[in-house]
Amino acid sequence: MEPLSAAASYALRFINQTNKSIFLTGKAGTGKTTLLKEIIATTHKNTVVVAPTGIAALNANGVTIHSMFQLPFGAFIPDNKQLPHFSDTVKFENRDSLGRHFKMNNLKRAVIRNMELLVIDEVSMLRADVLDAMDFMMRRVRRIERPFGGVQVLFIGDLLQLPPVVKNEEWSMLKNYYRGMFFFHSHIIQQYPPLYIELDKIFRQTDAEFIDVLNNLRHNKITAADVQILNQFVQPTFDLKKNKGFITLTTHNAKADTINAQSLKDLEGKQFTYATEITDDFPEKIYPLDEKLQLKVGAQVMFVKNDLNADKQFYNGKMGVIKSLTEKEIFVYFPEEKKMIEVERYEWQNIRYKINENTKEIQEEVIGTFVHYPIKLAWAITVHKSQGLTFEKAALDVSQVFAPGQAYVALSRLRSLKGLVLLSPLRMNGISSDEDVLNYAENKASEEILKHSLAKETSSFWLHSLIIAFDFKQLVQEWRNHLFSYKSEAPKSPKGNHEKWAQNQHDKLAPILGPSANFLVQLQKIFTSDNLQPEFVKERCDAAYDYFFKILDDIAEELLLKIEEIKRTKKVKAFHDELVELEELQIRTIIQLKKVKLLTQTIVEGKEISKQNLVSEDINVYKINKLVVVSERFKKLNIALVEDDDDVSYYTDSKKKKTAGPKKSTYEDTLELWKQNMTIFEIAKQRKLTPQTIYNHFTKLIQMEIVQLSDILPTDKITELTAAFKDFKGESLGELKEIHGDKFSWDELRMFKASLA
Repeated sequence: MEPLSAAASYALRFINQTNKSIFLTGKAGTGKTTLLKEIIATTHKNTVVVAPTGIAALNANGVTIHSMFQLPFGAFIPDNKQLPHFSDTVKFENRDSLGRHFKMNNLKRAVIRNMELLVIDEVSMLRADVLDAMDFMMRRVRRIERPFGGVQVLFIGDLLQLPPVVKNEEWSMLKNYYRGMFFFHSHIIQQYPPLYIELDKIFRQTDAEFIDVLNNLRHNKITAADVQILNQFVQPTFDLKKNKGFITLTTHNAKADTINAQSLKDLEGKQFTYATEITDDFPEKIYPLDEKLQLKVGAQVMFVKNDLNADKQFYNGKMGVIKSLTEKEIFVYFPEEKKMIEVERYEWQNIRYKINENTKEIQEEVIGTFVHYPIKLAWAITVHKSQGLTFEKAALDVSQVFAPGQAYVALSRLRSLKGLVLLSPLRMNGISSDEDVLNYAENKASEEILKHSLAKETSSFWLHSLIIAFDFKQLVQEWRNHLFSYKSEAPKSPKGNHEKWAQNQHDKLAPILGPSANFLVQLQKIFTSDNLQPEFVKERCDAAYDYFFKILDDIAEELLLKIEEIKRTKKVKAFHDELVELEELQIRTIIQLKKVKLLTQTIVEGKEISKQNLVSEDINVYKINKLVVVSERFKKLNIALVEDDDDVSYYTDSKKKKTAGPKKSTYEDTLELWKQNMTIFEIAKQRKLTPQTIYNHFTKLIQMEIVQLSDILPTDKITELTAAFKDFKGESLGELKEIHGDKFSWDELRMFKASLA
């Protein structure tokens, strides 16, 4: 990654060392997506990424807002009054109906309770009422009456691009509560505005004249001189067929589809069709591409992803021409570079979030995959779908009146004016930017404000983290509730037999409330002092940790021991689930203590507050080590029971769960499973991919010289392939396949070719 700009550096530091919510914006081409990837890679916080639509969520490697927070597809009215009824297609919810009707499963509830950072991408499309509904659900699930239940929120997007969508019937009611529908019109943002950080370094364009025109268009300040500059590029009779490499940007899907279909039809030669490989849960509404890709030699195509390989041969929006096609191969030629590459299939993952049982970290779980060639026909595309892409040459069809922001989006896709063609003169009516958005932009923080705010918020974050870690009221209350629940049990019920145990744990824990309250008061005094001394804070923190940890650790061990006993007892599932919920909070409390101790040490040593410096083996293995101790204790206490049935568990999965490490590449994940002696078909099943995709991984691993061809294929097959490839000099394997037919599979040919490279 290139060195961060000042604004980007501030954004990263605010995320890692404060609890302040941030609105991160910037003009097209300023690197918002790149910075988001850097934040996800380096933050020490439990992070969830959401977006308003399925495609936006897929592009951000996250999930949709509605699925994460179990929100219905209807408008949200921020009160408890009687709900209106307009029609079957327009529905309303309020706080009362959301609370009553929408039950959240334990997996999502645990993720929300452990969440520390919520990233909302493409926030321009987020409606005000939906954001208020999210705030309501997060407070309710987390049981914390602070904005978003105390979670830091990072809003990312350009408000001058795609706006929220609201039906007229919805707005007729919502306008009684909201002045507008952008996210900043929400009640929660009006009360608690995020810090406004704008990325201002443009990476896409370097032409100063073009940048000035784009800025003026963006801010409704376009002048007659700007119009004159743009209208120099009007060419109504421009022949797109004779001028290869241009993509037409239009306002309507139907027009773009018609242009692409007709242009493909006009090409001579055989048409090839390539199908998607879809595995497990990948809903049609989030497909990143059409299921079937139809191509001919000579077709103009565009890449829709960046090249993941080190040589970076293409990027999202790069244009090329189909040079050669076979049943299993696609070759694209880049005329300006005079270079040809073979297109490899790309994997899109549908994920959900889950909690690591041992570390209480939020992790991604792949629940389905969509594997396809990352290209599409590119004679034309809609302005809407071009967002985020970069083009060298584009012809703008502006015969239809643009909606607010569309003119800016369309023009800002280009690297320079040299690649611009206007098929008709640009008309100024209907292309102005939203005044509310421009007014909101006045909240942008200066560098001086950012510098002052960062110092203040970092201190607040440290204090806040200490208070969260050493405030045990919620934990004691949950144990109190658990103890009280025995009152409703019958005298000889299975659960009733454990009341004395629960009383003992509660009696050990309850006395810490007094010392905890005193320590919190002491912390507040220390941090309000004009002369904050980090070393003194560390000294007090370490002493408090030593005192509280012994008590909490002892109760955690007794609780895990009780769960080990109960999971082997029939007909007590509800009791088991109560204990597991208590254990989740008990372990989380201990891990928070360990994390805040490490945070304090990091600050005192003057190190950067980041994932790298806040990772601890002690935290990662705490519960695992505790389970080992508990297992040994249980065996000694219940030798006969263990000998009879060592692995019985009526309520939990007896399979050992793999503890996930840092996120690896898709090839590394396959290689790791291969090293565990799994077959290609077993790997495919576990990774929710097709065997074909796993073979593609091995082709890449052979090319990278990580795996030997002899590890995959038998010696006699390699000998036969060596003979077949003796006089092979071409790029395409199609001719070899034609000669040898079914003697060799496409996968065998690909892997052998990779071994030659």
